[in-house]
Amino acid sequence: MNQPDRYSRFVLPEGTPKVVYKPDTKLENAGTFGIMQEDHTLGNLIRMQLHSDKHNVFAGYRVPHPLETRLVIKLQTTGAKNPMTSMTHALEDLRSELNTLQTQLDQAFLEARTDTGNTWS
Repeated sequence: MNQPDRYSRFVLPEGTPKVVYKPDTKLENAGTFGIMQEDHTLGNLIRMQLHSDKHNVFAGYRVPHPLETRLVIKLQTTGAKNPMTSMTHALEDLRSELNTLQTQLDQAFLEARTDTGNTWS
């Protein structure tokens, strides 16, 4: 069969960078981030986090082809921050929000387990 191995959609080949940044030559304070082995799930999370920053003028993403596991994020800032700094802050904020969500979910499961007397493992 001509189907590629399933792990190749998730495992990055050795020596390949996960993220590549290319400054935009036509727009000031803009750039493109290429993220390998990712899809719409991460793209939409990052895009929405970038939209929450008032210093970002534009943030959008696309997956160039459905068979490629590559994500392209375009970002333009007001100039108060450069795109690299803005992306770094967005990812740190997103990580913090996801950690908070995980803590709340763990607590809710623990409370549900205690209330019902179930001993889930």
